[in-house]
Order: sequence, then structure tokens, then C-alpha cells
Amino acid sequence: MYDVEDETYCYSGTSILKNLAGLRSQSGLDRFEAVMTAQRFEEPLPPGRLTVAHFRAIHRHIFQDVYPWAGRFRTVRMRKGFSPFCYPEHISREMAHLFARLGTAKNLSALQAPAFAEQAAAFLATLNAIHPFRDGNGRAQTAFLLLIASRAGHPLNMHRFDPEAFRRAMVASFDGDEEPLRAQILAMASRS
Repeated sequence: MYDVEDETYCYSGTSILKNLAGLRSQSGLDRFEAVMTAQRFEEPLPPGRLTVAHFRAIHRHIFQDVYPWAGRFRTVRMRKGFSPFCYPEHISREMAHLFARLGTAKNLSALQAPAFAEQAAAFLATLNAIHPFRDGNGRAQTAFLLLIASRAGHPLNMHRFDPEAFRRAMVASFDGDEEPLRAQILAMASRS
């Protein structure tokens, strides 16, 4: 769970995110979100050029049935424990810098699998630290990683995806250790 300093995204007096179905229980919202996002994951992701706008379109696609703010950058400060995510007033700038670096690196194409995994882990770690959306960052990041990997010639084998290990690797990267995330990506990108 995240700590949020100014909670304009939740129903008054609760920690339940305002949602398009008007659900006021966390368990109800969790079930609704799981069903709706699973349906959207069955559809093709929006086309694009691996830009900030493309990433926002992916978040919007996944969460469009659940949250009115899907695809929009958050406007509140958030932190995980004692570690703050990027302040909202800096999100646009930091996203522009991160995605400019991705473009300069030719979207990580023409790299061997180990170098791809290393650079993809660094990109994902920074994207996660920015944490541009109020919720759904991890799912949007994973969807975006699949696109980057596919276009870079390293399609990920999702049969090797271990959600809990990947989550732990993302947490480690937020704490400055990108090695577990690199290893997770390399294992999925490996053709053997």
C-alpha cells in the first residue's frame, strides 16, 4: 500500500479509489478491476512509437473501464514507506527525459540479450521511481516492457514470468539494486 499526502482520488473518508462503477468496497473494486483489466489485456495494445504519449495510451487502454483518470499523470505526492516517488510537479519533465534516453538508445534495439536486459532494467527502475499514475503503474510498465522487448528482437516468454519474483525485483530496483530485475528480464528474454 502506498502513502498518499493529498488524497483527491479516493472517496471521502476512505482509501478506496474513485471508480467508474461507483464501488465503495475494496474487495468489490479489486474484483471489478481484475475482470475489466483482464479483458483489456486480451485486446491488442494501442499502437505507438514507444514514447511518453504511447505509455499513457497503454495505461488508458488497460484502465479505461475502471478509473476516470486512466492515462493521466497523478497530481498527488506518494511514497512507499519512507521513499517518495517523483513529485507530481516533476513527472512530465522526468518522463520526457527518460523517454528521450530510450529514443536515443534506439528503443534498446540491436543489443544482445544481456545488454538488453541490463538497459531494460535500468529503464523500468527509473519509470517505477517516477510512478506517473495514481495506480496501475506496474501493469502498465509490464505491458510496455513487452512491447519494448518485442520490438528490440527479444520477445519475452511470459511462461517464465513469476509475478511475485518480478514484484520483488521491482522493489529491489526502487532501493537501488537493479540486478534482480535484470536477471528476471534476461530469464524471460532467453531463447533456451
